[in-house]
Amino acid sequence: MFFPKRFYAIIALTGCATLTQDQGDTITRYSPAVAERAVESFRDASESGMVVAAHPLASDAGAKILNAGGNAIDAAVAASFVISVVRPQSTGLGGGGFMLYHDAKSSHQRVFDFRERAPRLAKRDMYMDAKGGVKAIQYQGREVKDPSVNGHLSVAIPGLVKGLFETHKELGRLPLGQVMGDAIAIAENGFVIYPALAEEIEERRQWLEMYPSSRGIFFGAKGPLREGEILRQPDLARTLRAIAQDGYKVFYEGEIAKKIVAEMKSGGGIIDVADLRNYRVIERTPVKGTYRGHRVVSMPPPSSGGTHLIEMLNMLETKQVSELHPRGATFIHLLSEVMRRAFADRAMEMGDPDFVDVPVARLTSKSYARDLLKSFDSEKATDSRVFSGQKPTGESPSTTHISVVDRDGNAVATTQTVNYSFGSCVVAAGTGVVLNDEMDDFAATPGLSNVFGLTTGVKNEIAPGKTPLSSMTPTMVFHKDGKLRLVLGSPGGPRIINAVLQTIIHSIDYNRPLLDSVLATRIHHQYLPDKLRVEAQSLDPDTKKSLEEKGHQISPIESIGDVQGIERLADGTFVGVSDSRSDGMPKGARISSQKPIRSSGP
Repeated sequence: MFFPKRFYAIIALTGCATLTQDQGDTITRYSPAVAERAVESFRDASESGMVVAAHPLASDAGAKILNAGGNAIDAAVAASFVISVVRPQSTGLGGGGFMLYHDAKSSHQRVFDFRERAPRLAKRDMYMDAKGGVKAIQYQGREVKDPSVNGHLSVAIPGLVKGLFETHKELGRLPLGQVMGDAIAIAENGFVIYPALAEEIEERRQWLEMYPSSRGIFFGAKGPLREGEILRQPDLARTLRAIAQDGYKVFYEGEIAKKIVAEMKSGGGIIDVADLRNYRVIERTPVKGTYRGHRVVSMPPPSSGGTHLIEMLNMLETKQVSELHPRGATFIHLLSEVMRRAFADRAMEMGDPDFVDVPVARLTSKSYARDLLKSFDSEKATDSRVFSGQKPTGESPSTTHISVVDRDGNAVATTQTVNYSFGSCVVAAGTGVVLNDEMDDFAATPGLSNVFGLTTGVKNEIAPGKTPLSSMTPTMVFHKDGKLRLVLGSPGGPRIINAVLQTIIHSIDYNRPLLDSVLATRIHHQYLPDKLRVEAQSLDPDTKKSLEEKGHQISPIESIGDVQGIERLADGTFVGVSDSRSDGMPKGARISSQKPIRSSGP
């Protein structure tokens, strides 16, 4: 179903701008789109399953599939295709991602890597000019600056369509056409543009306007589409319908593939027919750790997320965190020092494990965590310059996460992206598909910074067929007896890992309900730049002064992450929570007696 105009933009259920929870922690409303939403609108509960996504239309589509007898994979795929339609600034068919799946019957977890990959003609120095600087390219007589971010040359081979198709074919229950029904209808009929989408269209206006196929979708007669206007995507609807009817081959080998390759040729891109035809989804082994009697399962390389999440939890496990005030200087200092050490390792050790050695076992060991904290000084911030090696890579916050649990306890955590806002800003003509700019997640310009002002190490340099480093951290937490407790993840580039980390800490160490754990204010440190990022107005003056006296350079930031999570309570109830920092809304399943229709086709 469709929500009435502005239902998901501003829901004026209360007039409050802040809420106060236990232990003195103030929850600040971060997004104008949700500034007046009542706190309970970020939470839903159900015994029949739960879908949590960063847009209510996506959560609604997934819950509808659960109600029709679908399982967690069916619902996750439904929500993924819808979020691709309604959050084109964050994700889409031209992007990629990772999926963590939990099978309740076997208590086994699986990881699917459908991240974008470098084309076969990609080269280490493809974005550098003869003098070692960043080169510019031309598009129809206009200069395209930062070609690893903007335009055709920034596009890596998209993996989302094949990833969703293959996971659904193996693990789904309902026909793909039924699962994709809402996404097709919303693309065809349109939806009301919400504030965050309007802001991102304006932010990327220069580049969306440059490319005719993009301009035709996101611009009207009077310029960029505005909040409250209707965004219709008929070409995308036709693409979705073709995938539902004919499967992934139409995207990677058929008519859609031909249009993507033609678009690449028109603007100097390097993806060709062979790149699309040869794309493969990779099943990997999840990383696993323990934290205070809980089992933590998360994403392995080429994502850095799970490895460093477990590394930081191992360090924190050596301290009595629950005895420290969560907004006090002692805890924030400890947390920032733990983050600093993990992110230094990220910069030096991480890359695609199919191309370079990544020492996951060492990084996630308890003994290594103890060794890292030997240099910890409770009264003084560590100078990040003492860590040798490369500087960290930067990633776009324009990503999205979906969490799903079905009535049988099967669960999905999937994080997906097109990288920077609207990716490359190029739409493949005739397809409606916004193409990613994932090449910028490599060390696109060795020794020089990317769009986020950061550089990366040699393990993440460009190579044909290589997967760029990521921070995506789809994660599940289990009780000691094996029962599922948490399903969660977040967008936010490098901030993803720390958003997930802090949600887990609040849940386990401070025994808070998931709603409070998600809405609690956050900090972020990523080793370099050597700054302690804190969400605006989250520190009292005395705490700020104490941290500065310890040597921290404090830098306010609007928000850190956008967690979409599910908690399973002791009585079996699933509680879904969408972060107040964005536009999401959880939707619980209300299972009817309808029996599932088993798929006999794609």
